[in-house]
Amino acid sequence: MANTAQARKRARQAVTRNAHNSSQRSTLRTAIKNARKAIAAGDKVGAAEVFRNATSVIDRIADKKIIHKNKAARHKSRLAAALKALSA
Repeated sequence: MANTAQARKRARQAVTRNAHNSSQRSTLRTAIKNARKAIAAGDKVGAAEVFRNATSVIDRIADKKIIHKNKAARHKSRLAAALKALSA
């Protein structure tokens, strides 16, 4: 348990930040899942729109440093490749 006022405050802040970051990660996972579902459904136009939204969410989360920029790039690349394979 935290013994100093500073440590108690940092513990409170950690709980708040953890809750916020967890929520953001959940949003990210949902966006990726929705993009994968749209691609699997085979609707090229709808999947492209969902992909665009997912890309926006991925970039936003990476900018906040909740996930690493390389992980964001990897997710976007894989989704883009899946979308491109759907077109072919």
